[in-house]
Amino acid sequence: MACEQWRSQLDAYLDGELPSEAMRSLDAHLRGCPACAADALARVQFKRSIKNAGMRFAPSAELRSKIQKSIAPPARRNWNIGWKLGTATLGLALVVGAVTSYLGRENIREQQLYSELTDLHVATLASPNPVDVVSSDRHTVKPWFQGKVPFTFNLPELQNTDFTLLGGRVAYLGQTSGAHLIFQVRQHEISVFIFPEPAGTWNFRNESKVERKQTFNVEEWNQDGLRYTVFGDASPEDIQKLSALLKAVAGS
Repeated sequence: MACEQWRSQLDAYLDGELPSEAMRSLDAHLRGCPACAADALARVQFKRSIKNAGMRFAPSAELRSKIQKSIAPPARRNWNIGWKLGTATLGLALVVGAVTSYLGRENIREQQLYSELTDLHVATLASPNPVDVVSSDRHTVKPWFQGKVPFTFNLPELQNTDFTLLGGRVAYLGQTSGAHLIFQVRQHEISVFIFPEPAGTWNFRNESKVERKQTFNVEEWNQDGLRYTVFGDASPEDIQKLSALLKAVAGS
C-alpha cells in the first residue's frame, strides 16, 4: 500500500513538479525499493520514446515560406511608395520572424537538453545498478573510460572534502557518447556529465554559474574542448564546490 502512494507521485517526480522535500523523500524510497525503481525507469523510457516520436516531424521551409508570403502587404497604386513600404515591412517581418524562429529553436533545444539530462540523472539513480564501474578511487574510474569515450578527463582528489566518488558509466546525448560520473555529498547524489563540445546537435551556453533547472541545481561550462554539466538536488553551494574541484583539475 505504501508503494502505491509513492507510485502515484512518480509522474510528478519525473517531470520535476514535486516540492524539494518530496523529491528527496521519493529519491530515498527509490534507492531502497527495486519495484518502484523499475517502475520509474520504465516511465522514463516511455517518456523518452514519446519525446523522440514527437521530434520526428517539424514545419518545413515551404510552410514557413507560405506564412511569410501571407503576411506580405498588398501592392499599392503608388508603386514607388508602396514598393518601399512593402519592402521595408517585409524585410522587418523576415528579420523578426528569423530572430523569433532562431530564439524559439534555441529555447526548445535547451529544454530538450535539460529534459534529456534529467532523464539520465533520474533513470541512473532509480536503476539497481546505477554505475558500470563502482569505485571511489579516481585512478580506477578514469582508466575505465579509455576506449569507451572519445576523450580523456581528469578527476579531483576528494580526500578532506565532503564529496565521495561512487563510480561512472557511459552516457549518450543524441549520438554522442560521454562520461556520466556519480558523486555523493551527505545524502545527495550529484551527476557530472562530460561530453565533447559541442555534443551532437545540442547547443550550450558559455556561462558558468549555478542555475535551477526542473527542480535541480545545475552548473555548466566549457573547458579544454569538453562540456561539463554538474547536475543534482544538492545545494547550490555544494554544486559550486564540486564544480570548482573539477575545474581546478581539468587542465592539469
